Amino acid sequence: MNALNIGIVGGGVGGLAAAIALQKFGHRVTVFEQASRYGRVGADINLTPNAVKVCDGLGIGEALREHGAQPTHRISRTWDTGEETSRLEMAQAAVRNYHAPQITIHRADLLEALTSRLPAGVLTLEKRVATVAQKETGACVQFADGTQQNFDLVIGADGIHSVVRTALFGPDHPEFTGLVSFRATVARDKLAALPNVDAFTKWWGPEPSIQIVTFPLNRGREQFIFATTAQDGWRDESWTLPGDVHELRQIYKDFHPEARALLDACTEVTKSALYVREPMGRWSDGAITLLGDACHPMVPFMAQGACMALEDAVVLARALDGVAAGGVAQALQCYEDTRKERTAKVQRGSRGNEWLKQGGNADWVYGYDAWQVALAG
Repeated sequence: MNALNIGIVGGGVGGLAAAIALQKFGHRVTVFEQASRYGRVGADINLTPNAVKVCDGLGIGEALREHGAQPTHRISRTWDTGEETSRLEMAQAAVRNYHAPQITIHRADLLEALTSRLPAGVLTLEKRVATVAQKETGACVQFADGTQQNFDLVIGADGIHSVVRTALFGPDHPEFTGLVSFRATVARDKLAALPNVDAFTKWWGPEPSIQIVTFPLNRGREQFIFATTAQDGWRDESWTLPGDVHELRQIYKDFHPEARALLDACTEVTKSALYVREPMGRWSDGAITLLGDACHPMVPFMAQGACMALEDAVVLARALDGVAAGGVAQALQCYEDTRKERTAKVQRGSRGNEWLKQGGNADWVYGYDAWQVALAG
């Protein structure tokens, strides 16, 4: 069996999933993550059935079912009247229809499940990458500490502000949407009087820019709340900066009482500006490629950012199955050709923010199986 020596820049969801999948196909992998540890930073990850199928194949499905929650439905409601405009049964119906449930889980629990599948020595923490470069054969990762390592293939899974993407294609120029998002997590017992707390519910505002999304986390012991609104005075894209919970409540003061009750239960909130990027024409150059948010970052309105990274990881690993160093470029083209149309469609659909507002077909998103989809070419 051919075994490539692969370096992955970025130890987030996509990078760790790629490491596990590539090892399943016999490759040697090293993941470089700049953080010193994985803390309980951030909040939700919404794993729809297409992503849970990936996780099952990676061997972490049982852990996710143990630590996450499984929403009963995906519900759309109107901001002022509370009217339901669509209701899609999930839970066991998703298993019947898509062969996997939807699981909502804290990001830290997903990362813990992924890291538990990696052998010792694969993940290197506190290793900041300065840049990457092509070599006559393979590619080189250059670190901020002045050292470097050579690989047959380098994968940039380093997120929205990707160093690898910048090295390949220059700085990106994201477009500010004019929207900011708020995120909060509250204990479920504060919401005991509200209906549908076991569902994924989206409150559609008077215009697409304003909405509230809520769903259970941590086996239903917590509730995640995500809200967006138009606001031009906040441009920071970091999702860990604190916001003002009183500002949050004021923005949605005219929403239905059940929606306002969600925000009344919040004691802390983070705030982040939302940016969009157009789909990229290329993800790869030579023996370097991109994965996840590094190549197709998207606003969160379809809840598919992490899901697309997980799908990428599996399709990339399958494209590299049995490939030697001389075949890397062709395999990367296969990976891109298999993935770009789908990710661009989700990217644009997320930006449009109309998906499932009035019902509709979720099969094209949820029914996808990265382990089985035909590879291009």
